[in-house]
Amino acid sequence: MNLKRLRWAATVALLPILGCSEPPAPEHAAGEGKPVAAAREVPPRAVKQSISPEAGAVLRKMSDYLASLKSFSVVADSSIEAVLKTGQKETFKATSALSVRRPDKLRSERKGDVADLMFVYDGKTVTLLGKKQNMYAQADAPATIDEMIDFARDRLGVEAPGADLLMSDPYSVLTEGIQSGSVVGQETIAGVPTTHIAFRGETVDWQLWVKNGDEPLPMKYVITTKDVKGNPEFTVLLRDWNVSATLLDDRFAFTPPAGAQKIEFMKRGEPAKK
Repeated sequence: MNLKRLRWAATVALLPILGCSEPPAPEHAAGEGKPVAAAREVPPRAVKQSISPEAGAVLRKMSDYLASLKSFSVVADSSIEAVLKTGQKETFKATSALSVRRPDKLRSERKGDVADLMFVYDGKTVTLLGKKQNMYAQADAPATIDEMIDFARDRLGVEAPGADLLMSDPYSVLTEGIQSGSVVGQETIAGVPTTHIAFRGETVDWQLWVKNGDEPLPMKYVITTKDVKGNPEFTVLLRDWNVSATLLDDRFAFTPPAGAQKIEFMKRGEPAKK
């Protein structure tokens, strides 16, 4: 799995389905005063994989199905752990609504313990609106969702764990750096029969619960970080899937609310403006 996509940003995170949030106050954070819920980035290196054929088949079927969806909407209930300097954990929860129209449209709205955010990508521009502050930032963006996710992470510092599920080839992204994978068993998530699969990496473990049958949708996703004190977890429960949603262009258009203040994204590597 690409560890860059598993770090919890110190600023705002990217997509509500993926756990985006206005960050907790510094006293809630570990290390450098940042909330931590995923792995630190490490240099890529060759990893010997031992993925069982059964687990690989479930993951491949889910990934191919997700990639085949031209448009969809889903609601997500997420929780993310922040580790205090004392080692104590605090959990922050949120509910999100996501709309995707491939290859170049995405809208996400999230409301939770510390966030009330909207993120819109229209194929040309990304916009992040903080409703509590009535402030928004915009930036020109690449032409596809895949490129936009990487751009937002690398250039804008806007990122979140779980973006793997939105990529055009989830299987390749999810299995990058994985050492082993297996089927845990059959479980029911919110009344839906699923196959529970688990994968292990050097610094990150993750689990998926995939709906059985002809619509192999992810119903639950858990990421556990092992190289951070307390092994914090990110969890998302996915519900109310609509895999044939009619999503018109105006769904992805952004109009600033009355009185909203436009601010600038702070680019990676740039000092904060005074």
